[in-house]
Amino acid sequence: MGAYEFVALDQAGKESKGLIEGDTAKHVRQILRDRQLLPVRVIEVAQKEARRQRTFSWRRGISTSELALLTRQLASLTQSGLPLEEALLAVGQQNDQPRTKSILLGVRSRVMEGHTLADGLSEYPQAFPELYRATVAAGEQSGHLDVVLERLADYTEARQELRQRVTNAMVYPIALVLMAVAIISFMLATVVPRIVSVFDNAAGELPALTRWMIATSDFMRSQWLFIIIALAVAVYGIWRLLRQPGPREKYHRLLLGMPIAGRLTRGINTARFTRTFSILVGSGVPILEALKIAAEVIENLPMRRAVTEASLRVREGASISKSLAASNLFPPMMIHLIASGETGGKLEEMLSRTANYQEREVDGLIATLLGILQPLLIVLMGAVVMTIVLAILLPIFEINNLIR
Repeated sequence: MGAYEFVALDQAGKESKGLIEGDTAKHVRQILRDRQLLPVRVIEVAQKEARRQRTFSWRRGISTSELALLTRQLASLTQSGLPLEEALLAVGQQNDQPRTKSILLGVRSRVMEGHTLADGLSEYPQAFPELYRATVAAGEQSGHLDVVLERLADYTEARQELRQRVTNAMVYPIALVLMAVAIISFMLATVVPRIVSVFDNAAGELPALTRWMIATSDFMRSQWLFIIIALAVAVYGIWRLLRQPGPREKYHRLLLGMPIAGRLTRGINTARFTRTFSILVGSGVPILEALKIAAEVIENLPMRRAVTEASLRVREGASISKSLAASNLFPPMMIHLIASGETGGKLEEMLSRTANYQEREVDGLIATLLGILQPLLIVLMGAVVMTIVLAILLPIFEINNLIR
């Protein structure tokens, strides 16, 4: 039995859409006819998601906030003793997103066929990442699925909070820069030409600053389309370049070498890695598999490669801490805590403590940067505006010389 999305017409010709469970598409069409509905389109949810993966789509997976919410709901229902298929049905019915509801009912159908929850989730890899599926599989094998789902809920919520803090921290500086660029461009394109036109008939030579401003204004008004196209091409070219493994890795390594950007990059990726590694280890996933999965959440390519190489050393019998320390890319605090966890048999606790420490450090660093960046942007914007005002006022101060 599977979950199917359908579009049908009733006797009045009104279109009806929804979800229904059935053995085959033919079976679903028969169910619709029994309900006095004319089937127009019937497609299995799993087949639709597989097609979505092969084609371009703006939204290929479930958002982190949605995943955190449904995981928390599923964990609460399973802990209360509700059977898994009923818990999936309840969470699906409570969800407001049609696509998420379809996926949950599709997973439920696989569970009702006798498959494990992890097998059902594997039908939708874009919605449920490998970390999620491997953790659920470990929970089912250990017989503690409810506990594992609770940990997954904590993890997804913590990840969402970290991403939200970083995003919120960048909103104000980006908005301020865009506003500054818009105001300055408007002044150069419209205000400045009207003001300086009074000096067109002046016999004397205009001040250098005024002449530079007039030339800039003329260039922007005459070449505005070329400027927009050039900027768009430059942004697209940089984006395409950074998608190539070689240039992207060089850029990521350059970021790690910068004083502030490197510390921020290292802190964010270390927090993601240790948080993911912690929940995998605590859920009973084997160390080597946990390292492989945790490496995928690291966005910085040199750091990701360092974890992959460390897993090879661990496979040969080396300790996790020494294997990770060989790259010199991870904070010493993380290495020491992991070494302590390996020695004392508390690896999960030490990994979680490392993640908490790195997240607090990232929050503090972002707050410090914002405290410096916001007034700095205001000062820079004021300096540019002051330059434009001076370029306008200087000819007025020298009006007598210009008349002569």
